[in-house]
Amino acid sequence: MSTPPEIIIARETTGNVIAEGGDELAHTLLKRAGFQYEQSIRSFWYRLPWDMGEERENQMASHAARMLTAVGYDVDLGKDLLVGPVTTPSDPQGQRTYGHQILSLIDQLNEVGTYSAAAEVTEHVLDPQDGVLIRLGEFFDHAAEQADAVPSTDAAHVAMRLESAAEKIRSLGDYLDGVGDDLRDLGPTPPSPAPSWRQKVAGYFATATPRRAQTTETPTDPPARTLPTEQRPDRTR
Repeated sequence: MSTPPEIIIARETTGNVIAEGGDELAHTLLKRAGFQYEQSIRSFWYRLPWDMGEERENQMASHAARMLTAVGYDVDLGKDLLVGPVTTPSDPQGQRTYGHQILSLIDQLNEVGTYSAAAEVTEHVLDPQDGVLIRLGEFFDHAAEQADAVPSTDAAHVAMRLESAAEKIRSLGDYLDGVGDDLRDLGPTPPSPAPSWRQKVAGYFATATPRRAQTTETPTDPPARTLPTEQRPDRTR
């Protein structure tokens, strides 16, 4: 008798894409891949945000399965969800996988129902210990060390630029410190839903008007100003 899979990712008959099973690390990876926590009296599970469209849901589910498989989990992914990597018009091969994870965060932010949920998503970026921003600063620090290992003037200049970038990112983190709590303080009223990044791109091309041919027009002189015929009473010659 075969051992049940550790994690199941499937599309329900209702259309929801859910994930069940796994441990704490698996749940952390699911959240990073764009899944949201849900629970009932007897159980809990994770699901993708609603109204994303099947194409995007399939991409995110497949991405989550690849993440989990890469660290050793046995994942049963529904065949109807299996697709290639997430792609964009500027990255048709889906090679910029880490940038695409930020797109998943953007989609989550656009789907939130409360300011508290918006804060939770925002803190994936701004958390001072494990957020995207602090890790990005560390990335530039290490890149600067790599460049500085080369004994040349050009390498020193590259290292200086990378160190400056890391410092600016840390300053940005300091500037945005506490924004998550500020979002929560905005109240229970849910924020207005925002269009996803895909909808924005599609909307731009759908509404963009073709550039009109330029025509040469002969400029006309503005009408001459008429001088006042009466002298101001408070002035004398």
